[in-house]
Amino acid sequence: MNAAQITSRRQFIGHSGATVLALLAGIRSDLLAATPADGQFLFLEAEGFDNHGGWDLDQQSMDGMGSPYLLAHGLGVPVADAVTQVTFPSAGSYRIWVRTRDWVAPWNAPGAPGKFQLLIDGVAVKETFGTKNADWHWHDGGLVEVKEHATLALHDLTGFEGRCEAILFCKDPEFRPVEDIEALTRFRRKLLGLPDKPEDGGHYDLVVVGGGLAGTCAALSAARQGLQVALVQDRPVLGGNGSSEVRVWPEGTTRQQPYPHIGDICEELVVPMDRKKGNMNGLGAEYFDDVRKAKVVAAEPRLKLLVNHRAIQVEMGSEKAISAVVIQSTLTGRRQRLVAKLFADCTGDATVGYLAGADHDYSLAQPLMGSSNLFSVLDASKEEQVLKCECKDKSALTIAYEEGKTAQPFPRCPWALDLSNKPFPGRARFSKGGKDNLASFERQWYWESGFDKDQVRDIELIRDHNLRAMYGAWDALKNVDGLYPNHRLGWAAFIAGKRESRRLVGDVILDG
Repeated sequence: MNAAQITSRRQFIGHSGATVLALLAGIRSDLLAATPADGQFLFLEAEGFDNHGGWDLDQQSMDGMGSPYLLAHGLGVPVADAVTQVTFPSAGSYRIWVRTRDWVAPWNAPGAPGKFQLLIDGVAVKETFGTKNADWHWHDGGLVEVKEHATLALHDLTGFEGRCEAILFCKDPEFRPVEDIEALTRFRRKLLGLPDKPEDGGHYDLVVVGGGLAGTCAALSAARQGLQVALVQDRPVLGGNGSSEVRVWPEGTTRQQPYPHIGDICEELVVPMDRKKGNMNGLGAEYFDDVRKAKVVAAEPRLKLLVNHRAIQVEMGSEKAISAVVIQSTLTGRRQRLVAKLFADCTGDATVGYLAGADHDYSLAQPLMGSSNLFSVLDASKEEQVLKCECKDKSALTIAYEEGKTAQPFPRCPWALDLSNKPFPGRARFSKGGKDNLASFERQWYWESGFDKDQVRDIELIRDHNLRAMYGAWDALKNVDGLYPNHRLGWAAFIAGKRESRRLVGDVILDG
């Protein structure tokens, strides 16, 4: 594929026409060469937009649904547009397909809260997306007339978790994209101009996959002992559950005899606990200090850090030995092959071991510990809390405060869990001798689920159920009980904090 065919690895103008159509439909490759090149496409991955605006990159379920996607995680306030510049094969008429889903449809909930629009040069196409189907699918956006060059934008309408994975423009109005993940992956990589074989990512003594505290400490320890190390993390920050994205406080005892150095690397990475704060879970980002972790890692010359990369494949040198791991960028789709003598699986989901066929234990016969999405609230009538707000509309909130507008209405959420007449922590009317207490409502493990679900396969569903619980509880407090008129949701994790997942079975098993 030559440079004229590729505008970037985020966008491709397809001049292979029906050849690519045939590939997408799953036709055998030996028939493709005889297919006339008479169709044209523009394919865009949402994660490859030039500017994500207020949308968040979510990779948690890419193994199952095929790709990372953008999420409008605005806590009920529409997020800023994600924007990108595009060049079409030619001006004219195209049919639009947008890969998305109605995220509350698995529960037959009404309202389709994840609504968003596609803007072309500032004008919304007629179809509203995120309103159909429980599963990821190609949503038909109808026919549009476009100029050769345009600005596209994902325009969130609600702030309630709308999501978009890809956009396809096709000159053939009768063409319908395939839903099969394997066929779609081949189609995607062809249109993005990505090679079939992964690039050489280097040779190492040790490759650590998973940049939580366990993986980061393992990589640092190995590098300091003279090993050449690669540390692979599928988020932009280190720390996993102990990062600012999840905010589960890393608790434990360090430097205990007879092992005085146990935990000393953890102490380098983690901010000292402020015991005056009590519960540290879900506090502000500064308490989880992602920059602190990054600086410690960056100071090691033998350690190569690969953030925003996810392990998707392993290669076996023998029946029981891994020789290489293949990782994929969650931003560009670029794949690299990392070769090493040793591998450490610190993913939390036993991803590398599972891909290698290692013995593992994961049974849903008995309830598991679930996943949590912690959240916190803020009082918009208090200047200090407004100034420290981590909400995506902080500028608007600050201006409103300065103008004396502190009321924070919240819409009814018929699609959320209906907790109107249900007890939950912090709700006095359902607690004997209790009182309304935000401290027992926010930042608590009470709000977790997925005990009977697969924490790998079903993580999007589990996370979404947690969000429905959060929104339903806040709806009940604000609109049913009439409490907290000046309060709003200030922060919530969209990355799930997992307690339990697949467990590799090895020579030594720790039973806590």
